Amino acid sequence: MIGRPILLASLLGLLAPPASPEKSMKKTENGSLTAKRMKATQGKLEPVAGGRLRIEEPKVRAVVSSSEGAKTRALVSPVQEKTRVAELRFTYLGATREQKPLQSGELRRQVGLKLRAKDGCNVVYVMWRLEPKAGLVVSMKYNPGMSRSDDCGNGGYRTVKPRSKGVVPKLEPGGSHTLRAEFQGAELKVQVDGRSVWEGELPAEALSFDGPVGLRTDNGRFDVELLSTP
Repeated sequence: MIGRPILLASLLGLLAPPASPEKSMKKTENGSLTAKRMKATQGKLEPVAGGRLRIEEPKVRAVVSSSEGAKTRALVSPVQEKTRVAELRFTYLGATREQKPLQSGELRRQVGLKLRAKDGCNVVYVMWRLEPKAGLVVSMKYNPGMSRSDDCGNGGYRTVKPRSKGVVPKLEPGGSHTLRAEFQGAELKVQVDGRSVWEGELPAEALSFDGPVGLRTDNGRFDVELLSTP
């Protein structure tokens, strides 16, 4: 059974003002949400009205703060592992003023989830790409023995082929959407706005590491909130 999701929100080195118990609770189809924090590892997350965080910088990376109980879990077998959920709710605000290419040199605009994020070199991505080619892509970055992005660079990336795949809607400025990933062991299911857009299995290497969930954006402005099972 899926556990209660937790709303995660944070700033790089800063904490948003504490909310009252009434304001920090929201209701969804899965139950109550409790405000929590994230740690930005690159870029900034700025609080805006409604409890969301705004992204204005061309590169933002963030993960659940370990101080909020999201420390890397002990690895278990896929059979023993419970279903986990990560859900990113966001409003697309358009392109960032400054545009920065990826380490590969490609200029890409995208927003997405980080799963099993052990470090900068070992992580699973569920990315909603806007430009230059729109679509939903699941990939794994795997670099055993490395942990810093400066060491692994853009090495170790592998696109994961789906068992089934759907079409994602076109992102327009002002549009609000939900990107949801459910994963148990190697099995991964992705939904956009409640509709299935990707189902498949992660490579065995993705189960050799683990860590918290998080988010990633490139060259796009967004208002975001991230929810996750504990």
